[in-house]
Amino acid sequence: MSVRFKQRRTGGFTLVELMVTIVVASILISIAVPAYQAQVRKSRRTEARMAVMDLATREERYYSVNNDYSNSALQLGYGTVDTQIKDQTVGNGYYQVTVENTLAAPLAAPPKRAAFTITAKASGSQLKDAPCQQFVVDQSGTQTSTPSASDCWN
Repeated sequence: MSVRFKQRRTGGFTLVELMVTIVVASILISIAVPAYQAQVRKSRRTEARMAVMDLATREERYYSVNNDYSNSALQLGYGTVDTQIKDQTVGNGYYQVTVENTLAAPLAAPPKRAAFTITAKASGSQLKDAPCQQFVVDQSGTQTSTPSASDCWN
């Protein structure tokens, strides 16, 4: 007569089970973290689009009253100091905006600013958002982005 002993399993995990769990978790994390960071960068684009469109609206409002465009923060109501809007940080600091004005024909007296271009450039950690480094809008409302990604304004 043979006697069989049943081996009782005690609670806990084996080393192999633990290692498999760690490998699966590592794979999931390696996929999830970059996707999450890409979504965060994409959501920050809203900050740049809002700043550019806000400044364009302010330019048009200023033009309707003064028949001229401006790049002065004070004149556009974009600050309390009368300085040119150049590389001014907006929002949480992920973008910097610049307003450039083009003068009309030199024969016009006094010279009028015939056009404007507002640019928001990525800065800091937002520089990793390769498809949408720059947002640009001009006086005709044309919206472009560099390096010409089609979904940047969406």
